Amino acid sequence: MRRSSRSGRTGPGWDGSLPLALSAPLLTLLSLLMLLQRHGLDRWQVLPALLIGISLMLFSLWSRQRRRRALLMALRGERH
Repeated sequence: MRRSSRSGRTGPGWDGSLPLALSAPLLTLLSLLMLLQRHGLDRWQVLPALLIGISLMLFSLWSRQRRRRALLMALRGERH
């Protein structure tokens, strides 16, 4: 039996992670826009969201590089 999602997107290539993958960049973009709109001490309220968004993107980049390095080492190990 095949499960279907509410949006109707099923099949290969769709695992529902696109909104999750875009959440950190969108959080960062939104916090930067709010930082430009606010003045004075109100700008401090935006900094936690900005720092969280940037740290999530950096962690994702670091994880991706680590996975790619492990895959490369596994492929090199199989050849020798």
